[in-house]
Amino acid sequence: MKKITIAIDGFSSTGKSTLAKAIAKTLGYVYIDTGAMYRAITLFAMRKGYIDTKHFDGEKLVEALDEIDVHFEYNGERGFAEVYLNGENVEDLVRTLEVSQFVSQIAEVKEVRKKLVQQQQNLGKAKGVVMDGRDIGTVVFPDAELKIFMNASADVRAQRRFDELVVKDATIQYADVYKNVVERDHIDTTRKDSPLVKAEDAIEIDNSNLTREEQYDILLKLVGERVK
Repeated sequence: MKKITIAIDGFSSTGKSTLAKAIAKTLGYVYIDTGAMYRAITLFAMRKGYIDTKHFDGEKLVEALDEIDVHFEYNGERGFAEVYLNGENVEDLVRTLEVSQFVSQIAEVKEVRKKLVQQQQNLGKAKGVVMDGRDIGTVVFPDAELKIFMNASADVRAQRRFDELVVKDATIQYADVYKNVVERDHIDTTRKDSPLVKAEDAIEIDNSNLTREEQYDILLKLVGERVK
């Protein structure tokens, strides 16, 4: 059976990664979470003091890009590849609200995007890959055989994100999560370099009222059609 490239784009907290992981596992494909790559660089910038709530020194970040190594290593116990920053497993560290509030700003930096897009394209050269992010179907793999665009209402997405975060931190407030979702939507869709847009040939899935199983079934059917 021939292998294809599956590009999944969409807004934050639409469940792209969860769906991509599930379909990749079923197909035996490589799964790449590009959002985790941007989050890792965001964590690097935060640790270096390049970005906080008061300022962002993009020039210093660009100068330090050669110091940054982001890669994935498969964790058999968890069943997916985890993201590493300069040899450190940061899979859980990059999922915090603190990182989320800065990641869209980091993703606006064209030099950051150039570095990661090249790496993403190299990872997907052999096909048999499921990659999710913001510009996979428009920039990274414009010729992907299957392009999906995930969407959901902002309040639904904020509630999903809140439910994930509050388990780890009981002080998390829904209002803060909702604000972060809306702000990230604005930055992602209005940035000059590779803004979040639906590719002309992408199939949109609004999962505001869909279960994970229903989304999975829809995607698996689409994959079957493309493979045939």
